Amino acid sequence: MKEKIITKSTDLFLNLGFKSVTMDDIANEMGISKKTIYQHFKNKTKLVEATALNVFENIACGIDQICALNKNPIEEVYKIKRFVMHNLKDEKSSPQYQLQKYYPKIYATLKGKQFEKMLGCVTQNLERGIAQNLYRDSIEIDFVARLYFNNMVSLKDQDIFPREQFSMPTLMNNYLEYHLRGICSNKGLETLTQLHINQN
Repeated sequence: MKEKIITKSTDLFLNLGFKSVTMDDIANEMGISKKTIYQHFKNKTKLVEATALNVFENIACGIDQICALNKNPIEEVYKIKRFVMHNLKDEKSSPQYQLQKYYPKIYATLKGKQFEKMLGCVTQNLERGIAQNLYRDSIEIDFVARLYFNNMVSLKDQDIFPREQFSMPTLMNNYLEYHLRGICSNKGLETLTQLHINQN
């Protein structure tokens, strides 16, 4: 039952937001009593924490599987982006932003885990890209990897990018283009252009 509650709560939180979904809403959606939820989770904060970590684990696992395919590093960046966006429901309810605002402790824990995961993943991507002559060998790998993470976090800041003005898919596409054009070699730029042609 605990897993079912986490699954349903994740769906509701990602679609409607952590703040607006109540324990009553979850109980009604599942056709169970609120008491049943409280048998597994002491309060809503504990449930939010469980769902946030569950989403992170699922995404981290999916990213590992994509990286294991050993694809062209530029293609890999876009494949990961599509996977993450799909799992976050295109961030309709801006989950990261809501976590930061209403559950700052959970957000801080999650951000630490995301940083660790993304730093490793991006570093490997950059190393492979340089080895395959797709990225310039003069780039500072650690600097670019940290900058990449920081910019990804900034995209979710609604004070900088209000949702009514910027959709998350557009922001992600624009940022990846910006990131890749900044690090690609001439060979990499040809690959990037070819990828765009194939996607259109």
